[in-house]
Amino acid sequence: MRAKSISKSAMWVLMGLLILGLGGFGVTNLGGGITRVGTVGDTAIDINDYSRALRQEVNAAVAASGQPLPFSQAQAEGLPQRVLSRLVSTAAFEDEAARMGISVGDATLGRQIMEIPGFQGVDGQFDREGYRFALERAGLSESEFEEDVRAETASTLIQGAVISGVSAPDAYTNAILDYIAEERAVTFASLARSDLSTGLPVPTDEDLQSFYEANIPLFTTPETFAITYAWLTPEMILDEVEVDEAALREAYDAREEEFNQPERRLVERLVYPDAEAAEAARARLNAGGADFDALVEERGLTLQDVDLGDVDKSEMGAAGDAVFSATAGDVVGPVETDLGPALIRVNAVLEAQETSFEEAEPELRDALAIDRAARVIEGQVESTNDLLAGGATLEELGDETQMETGTIDWRPGMSEGIAGYANFRNAAAEVEVGDFPEVMDLGSGGIFALRLDEVKEPEVQPFDAVREEVAQAWSRDALIEALRAQAEEAVEKIEGGASFEEAGLTPREAGGITRQGFQGSTPPGTIPTIFEMETGDVTTVAGDAQLYVIRLDDVSVPEGNGGEMDAIRGSLQDSAANDIAQDLYQALAEDIRTRAGITIDQQAIAAVHANFQ
Repeated sequence: MRAKSISKSAMWVLMGLLILGLGGFGVTNLGGGITRVGTVGDTAIDINDYSRALRQEVNAAVAASGQPLPFSQAQAEGLPQRVLSRLVSTAAFEDEAARMGISVGDATLGRQIMEIPGFQGVDGQFDREGYRFALERAGLSESEFEEDVRAETASTLIQGAVISGVSAPDAYTNAILDYIAEERAVTFASLARSDLSTGLPVPTDEDLQSFYEANIPLFTTPETFAITYAWLTPEMILDEVEVDEAALREAYDAREEEFNQPERRLVERLVYPDAEAAEAARARLNAGGADFDALVEERGLTLQDVDLGDVDKSEMGAAGDAVFSATAGDVVGPVETDLGPALIRVNAVLEAQETSFEEAEPELRDALAIDRAARVIEGQVESTNDLLAGGATLEELGDETQMETGTIDWRPGMSEGIAGYANFRNAAAEVEVGDFPEVMDLGSGGIFALRLDEVKEPEVQPFDAVREEVAQAWSRDALIEALRAQAEEAVEKIEGGASFEEAGLTPREAGGITRQGFQGSTPPGTIPTIFEMETGDVTTVAGDAQLYVIRLDDVSVPEGNGGEMDAIRGSLQDSAANDIAQDLYQALAEDIRTRAGITIDQQAIAAVHANFQ
């Protein structure tokens, strides 16, 4: 086993050093009378191991979200349970290794410890003093750490015996691959209102009332959150930000290469091994015996292989004069290049771009003003938080600061105004009535704070208020029903062997449809419907204002060898094998836990959690 297999013990050491560097970050030594949070058989789960693992999990969640994570929320999300479950599984394997008498010798243990990068000096060799210092700072003795490494290494031998060499059966992989890769071909036709041979009925009040009552969810408002917010973006204070000409000149100089670019050419370079071969190719080109594309292919290359993109004259070296004297479509050469004699095709001429300071000034001023406004806003965060902490309301922020206040009835899916910012949407989804407002990053240099005033439950809208919407929905349904009734005869004819044309329909064909595919002109439910059909089946699928008649013509599975299919098969095999290995690992861990017995000390767990409150 290599050093990477002893992640737990080494991680505690490295985490200990990191925590020391961060000034402790709220970590408390949990020594004292309680030393374990539980046992599996004769193997203890150390209380400090649990505390470190829980702290690591919480810190990882904070880093992933970018937001503080109250421990009450961490508990609600099940973080402590996941950490404890993981440590119980680890302890179970260590206990099983001890029961079976599996261990590693001192030589193996020493080699593994010496290979841990955290214990190596600048010369890459094991640093004995660094090792002692790291363990001391992590709160571990050398004997404790080495016993941890020895026990974990022994447990990984059992784990490896269970999960190594696991592979997915070919039949399983092929079945999934066939399911994913299966392709279907269809013929379909669409019917719209203009295809109706009869008019649509006019709904009565009773019709509309009945439709309304049968489709109440369509006319019910979603749950919404009445939110008051204060926000400030750089754009709001641009008029108050001054940018002097010196700063503009400096910004222009820094971006001079962007504003002033020399003439460039889009070129392709075909290199030959010697001048004689290049001259022979040039002669064939002049005589019309081959074009440039054919010469590339003869060299066993593709156009992508010879494409240099856009270049300026200096980048072409000795070939610069010839290339930049040519026009689009010309092939120059043979010319000498760094790689040897070559023919070079000029595909396009990109004129030089020159933008004066005066022309660039508006763009530069906007960019600098936005940047400076963002810095102004950043400088106001602390004072704004102080106002909130002192009892100021969001409305008062609008009076006492540059922030603007507003209200929004927010619901998931909104993207107008402040709801267009992802950070606001995330905060709006998590805020609760009574939460204390705090200044948060809006993104793009802006800030905001919000308060949830009320959660508005879904509400059925009165019939009279939505009468027009009811009438429109009724008409859509009536249109589809009329189209379906008219299509029945055509469907029967096609099922009987008639062509779409003979059934009075204008057909279109679509092939290569997969379960992950989408036929852009058809309703969202089309793909699932197609994959429920048998070859020769004919059915209809309703869209918003159209009806589609669809016949399944063919079902096929691409050849299973080569290219993309091999890549997909390999990925499926790896994924399935990993799933099987994980299932075996969990099954063995559960068996060991059942045989050995588990004891959890809730008092010790509570003592750890108290340090996170």
